[in-house]
Amino acid sequence: MKVARSLWLRWLQFNAVGAIGICLQLGVLALLTSSLGLNYLIATALAVEVAVMHNFLWHERFTWSDRCTHSRLTRLLKFNFTTGSFSLLGNVIFTKLLADAGCSYVFANAIAIVLCSIINFMLNDRLVFIGSQGK
Repeated sequence: MKVARSLWLRWLQFNAVGAIGICLQLGVLALLTSSLGLNYLIATALAVEVAVMHNFLWHERFTWSDRCTHSRLTRLLKFNFTTGSFSLLGNVIFTKLLADAGCSYVFANAIAIVLCSIINFMLNDRLVFIGSQGK
């Protein structure tokens, strides 16, 4: 029962960090497309990376602070390779598909973020922040 409660709390923390990351990602996306005139897919990729870096720092300090046993660089590389890669590909693909289906690119990107979040949680919990999981 303690494990399920711990996983539930971690899921809530993950989503709290993610909610701020979503605002950051959508803000950067809007800024890059509206102010700088970037193509929405290039802007999506850049906005995702900004959010990935933000989320890494907060997940390390908040969501999985009890599991930080490896070097920060190792965790950052694992985070970017797993969550970052999946987020980047998932967001670009889902945003493109939804935008092509008639959604605005900002709405399409918000839906893409939600679609990627559950898999990202599992990637982080099982592959990135695994330090003292059994202790």
